[in-house]
Amino acid sequence: MRTFIQIWAGQLVSTIGSYMTFFALSLWAWETTGSATALALVGFFVQLPQIPATLLAGAIVDRFNRKHLMLLGDAVTACATLTIGLLHLTGRLEIWHLYPVAAVAGIFGQIQILAYQASMSLIVPKKHYTRASSLGSAVHYSSNIVSPALAGILYPIIGLSGIVGIDAVTFAIAFITLLTAPIPQPSGKTASPSDKLIDNLAFGFRQVWRRPELRTLLLFAAMFSFAHDLGGSLHSPMILARTDGNARILASVSAAAGIGGVMGSAIASIWGGPKSRVRGMLVGIIGAGLSKIVFGFGRSLSVWMPAQICSSLNFPLLGSCRSALWMEAIPPERQGRVFAANSVVIKSISALAVLLAGPLADRILEPAMMPEKPLANLLGFAFGNGPGAGMAVIYVACSACLFLIGLTGFFVPQLRAIETKKSPS
Repeated sequence: MRTFIQIWAGQLVSTIGSYMTFFALSLWAWETTGSATALALVGFFVQLPQIPATLLAGAIVDRFNRKHLMLLGDAVTACATLTIGLLHLTGRLEIWHLYPVAAVAGIFGQIQILAYQASMSLIVPKKHYTRASSLGSAVHYSSNIVSPALAGILYPIIGLSGIVGIDAVTFAIAFITLLTAPIPQPSGKTASPSDKLIDNLAFGFRQVWRRPELRTLLLFAAMFSFAHDLGGSLHSPMILARTDGNARILASVSAAAGIGGVMGSAIASIWGGPKSRVRGMLVGIIGAGLSKIVFGFGRSLSVWMPAQICSSLNFPLLGSCRSALWMEAIPPERQGRVFAANSVVIKSISALAVLLAGPLADRILEPAMMPEKPLANLLGFAFGNGPGAGMAVIYVACSACLFLIGLTGFFVPQLRAIETKKSPS
């Protein structure tokens, strides 16, 4: 685990900086536009170019040195972030600038993620797959504790460009730790430069399609992503709308997410995960869905904080179990192309969800939940009315879908079969 811990530590520092920038950008975008659609479109433009790029990335990861690809991803993402900082520093930053920069960062970030995922099974012993995935989740959730608090304090003092400067330093730290880490290449037959491009692009889909249990696992992941990302895109704007743009409350909720996630990561890392990873994944989905339902009904920190902690507590379990299932099912030399195929499906579904979220909130549900409107009269007893109520209706509906997806999984034999069938050589 030594190499993994070295890379993990560098990514933790870098992610704290990146989340500070994202939090500051969310505040800047809301101050500038006051629109849920504007915030959701940033996520959409991160994901949209990743869909075609991911297919190529899978073949690239199985063909070229994975460490070099991870370094390239870090470098390009740092340049994209610095571009935002320079535009803001010179007074030229506009909301549309975020979209092409997000697209470039998304493409190279996806190459880095695939290279990292495909290297995990080479630098971590099989018995520690769930533990390593849980520690990976801890990077995200630890940053959620620290980053919003730091960004909330520093944003009024040094502004967006100053926070981007801090982010650049954290990128440099991650780059150095990655540069000095020994990352082996797979010893099996990988993609060859002489292979036809079309064969490499289709390889991952063929590997998943010919195994019913993997098709079912991917289907559940896609349904989860659609419901989660449709509601998740409205998480920050819903809180800002219901608190009159209060950045401290948003930071507190983000910190609660981090606390729950770190607790979940610690439990999963020490425990090592359940014997049945399918069961662990489904229990995590059900727990997250129930917690998010409570969150959506809330209108204050007294509800949001505990509900967010309980929700985030489940994600390290479900994420690490799902990752371990894929790593065990696919040989290391094929993982780049197979993980890329999976990512294309998930990101296509997720991009659609994110694209729908903003207009669905701004044009339909938010107006419908204004005082004296028929829908507000019908649902107002549960959600209230006025700004944020329409987004809360969407959030609760999506959360209920998560609960039903997890519950349904216990009655699907093909999903359970993934733990009883060995991966083909």
